Amino acid sequence: MNSKLKGTLCSIGAAVSYGLNPLGALPLYSQGINTNTVLFFRYGLAVVLLALFMLFKRQSFAITKKETSILVALGILFAMSSLTLFLSFHYMGAGIACTLLFVYPVMVAVMMTVFFKEKLTIITILSIILALSGIALLYKGNDGDVLNITGVILVMISSLTYAIYIIVVNKSPLRISSVKLTFYVLLFGVISLIIYSLAGDQNYYIQMLTTPEMWFYALILALFPTVISLLLMVVAVHEIGSTPTAIMGALEPLTAVVIGVVMFGEQLTLRMATGVLMILVAVLFIIAGKSLTVNKITTVIGRLGHVVVKHWRWRL
Repeated sequence: MNSKLKGTLCSIGAAVSYGLNPLGALPLYSQGINTNTVLFFRYGLAVVLLALFMLFKRQSFAITKKETSILVALGILFAMSSLTLFLSFHYMGAGIACTLLFVYPVMVAVMMTVFFKEKLTIITILSIILALSGIALLYKGNDGDVLNITGVILVMISSLTYAIYIIVVNKSPLRISSVKLTFYVLLFGVISLIIYSLAGDQNYYIQMLTTPEMWFYALILALFPTVISLLLMVVAVHEIGSTPTAIMGALEPLTAVVIGVVMFGEQLTLRMATGVLMILVAVLFIIAGKSLTVNKITTVIGRLGHVVVKHWRWRL
């Protein structure tokens, strides 16, 4: 398997897995579990799973002082990104929070261009525009929904810290396996969460999970949007780069739509279908990369525009 195909498949898997966050978090919230507890068990169970895997494979846990400093920084970044996103669910719907979160590919692209002189191609720009537009169409809010300023600030912090995390993974001198990297990121992340919890009042304290249902949702969070997503994301970043991996993250909200339609019987409207199409085209642009010509891009955009026009005519 060539490097680009491997990176593409891993980035798709990472995005789809990460899109399962609300599936595990919201049921725990509904049962009175606070944000710190949700993240503590999400990270803690993931650390145990990865440790068992490393022991089974007889992988070394040894890291150098230089690697430790980088991994501590990555752990804090990822913990902060998760914490602020999960806190935002208390101020706005998970759907709109995850939609706003997708500004992180723009942040990645800008920072890679400014700090690392990465060339921002027309393909990348078009992919970002299509992905953002598609995600906006996927969001289905309730009548009268308003953006809560606290929620927006939390999501922006989450986006920024996640963008920095992706770039550090790509540009750091770390030369360790994706499993070991993910293990230590989550280990230092859970330590950060414990310190944060102890520094606050009792509303921040870590609670116990008391029912099999709670443990089930915690395990979902540990396995899919944590272990699987992070492992695949590390591989993707190393194979195809930070910006393409970030843009492929558009599949995260698309995953939420598919879950809603398949598992909960939600209606797939023409507006949502158009959003799905835009995201898929953005992903295809990233996959095709340099093989795309101006004529091909124009043809694809023209056909997509035809679909969008039909959509608005139907609306009117």
